[in-house]
Amino acid sequence: MAATSHSLLSPAPTLLPRARLAFPAVRAVAPRRRPYFPAVAAAASSMASSDADEKKETKLWGGRFEEGVTDAVERFTESISYDWQLYKYDIMGSKAHASMLAAQGLITTGDRDIILEGLDQIEKQIQDGKFEWRKDREDVHMNIEAALIEKVGEPAKKLHTARSRNDQIVTDLRLWCRDAIDKILIRIKQFQVSLVLLASKYVDLIVPGYTHLQRAQPVLLPHLLLSYVEQLERDAGRLIDCRERVNFCPLGACALAGTGLPIDRFKTAKDLKFTAPMKNSIDAVSDRDFVLEFLAANSIAAIHLSRIGEEWVLWASEEFGFLTPSDSVSTGSSIMPQKKNPDPMELVRGKSARVVGDLMTVLVLCKGLPQAYNRDLQEDKEPLFDSVKAILGMLEVCSEFAQNISFNSKRIQSSLPAGYLDATTLADYLVKKGVPFRTSHEIVGRCVALCVSKNCQLTELEMDDLKAVHPVFEADVYAYLGVENAVNKFISYGSTGSEQVKRQLEDWRVQLGINP
Repeated sequence: MAATSHSLLSPAPTLLPRARLAFPAVRAVAPRRRPYFPAVAAAASSMASSDADEKKETKLWGGRFEEGVTDAVERFTESISYDWQLYKYDIMGSKAHASMLAAQGLITTGDRDIILEGLDQIEKQIQDGKFEWRKDREDVHMNIEAALIEKVGEPAKKLHTARSRNDQIVTDLRLWCRDAIDKILIRIKQFQVSLVLLASKYVDLIVPGYTHLQRAQPVLLPHLLLSYVEQLERDAGRLIDCRERVNFCPLGACALAGTGLPIDRFKTAKDLKFTAPMKNSIDAVSDRDFVLEFLAANSIAAIHLSRIGEEWVLWASEEFGFLTPSDSVSTGSSIMPQKKNPDPMELVRGKSARVVGDLMTVLVLCKGLPQAYNRDLQEDKEPLFDSVKAILGMLEVCSEFAQNISFNSKRIQSSLPAGYLDATTLADYLVKKGVPFRTSHEIVGRCVALCVSKNCQLTELEMDDLKAVHPVFEADVYAYLGVENAVNKFISYGSTGSEQVKRQLEDWRVQLGINP
């Protein structure tokens, strides 16, 4: 059976097994010696050997071997169940390699053309869902190469000249990562656009700003939303930096030492749109730091998305009531009919754990590996594929959520008086009056204590109350009190002041190509 979808993260195809082997029945062990479990007996039966076994296909690497591997070893060591996703890149690398071999006179142009035509046919078979993926051929490379030999014969046997599966797989993986990064960058920009458009709807809405999850200072909602946009921009920058280091070509490094044949690695690198070939053949096949860097960048992005998810889940609660998701991005309860849950953002928060876990898996995988290639590195692909699938899904659903929520302005405004959000602005007022900040801090603290005793807000203190705390207060102090006045007093670059936020919004509209 072949793949039914051929995107970067397609669902796994059903793998066609070889013809089922006929095994004799296994006699049940006497109950007195060991209990008889049908399931165990059936499993043992499937593993038994027989003279009637079908002769296994000779491995392409099996010249020195007199017998094939056991079924258990074959099942344990295969990777085709997941690395089939690399087929497009494996074929791409094989085409570039064949062209280079012909250009160097290592194969004829006729053989090259036959190989390229055969590879085209195989790629079309895969895309049409007609390619037979076989577990006994171990991996994507052997499946495609064996199929090519069946299709075009002797010329296909020349394709593996001056290359190894060691440099072949890492080339495939770098090509795959390059495309995956590009897809993630698109999703990041889409989420940034969604956040900027959301911020543009609430230009003047003031919300409580929090530190330690305690009310701190008033901020404009667009200022808060743009803080996410800034974090996403750094996430994108890390991925762009990672892509630059990914984009070097290992092909031609062979098993670890290079080759004595006159290949042209620069031509291969150029044809595959790599920056250049990797300089050291041992390094080329043995390190997966580019995978680690990619997974680390994904993990940092996932943590940012998780924090957004956490905040929006809190804000959607009855306790906050600041945010209402539409029905299209909410779910209900199977038992409580009144529930409306922001499940997508909870899952964004949850899936960050698996993205971080994928990074940890490959970090531990690579720890302590001797140079050069080790079979352990086969285990790098599943966590890599999983991380990319998760982060793409997280970014997509975050964009959807941002496009389908509304902020409850009345609820937010009614909550603003609580927490003395204008206290720091009042301290700034005193500094402008020439009072040292530490003294200002202490004076405002006494003002807040007075408000607590009188059960009122700073704006409600009479001038006599303020003078009783400190004689420096004048009538102009009231222009600094209240959340609206407090926000308007912010003037520093990057602050939550109205003019600063308007500039920030405009800068992001231009940078992201959003029309006014």
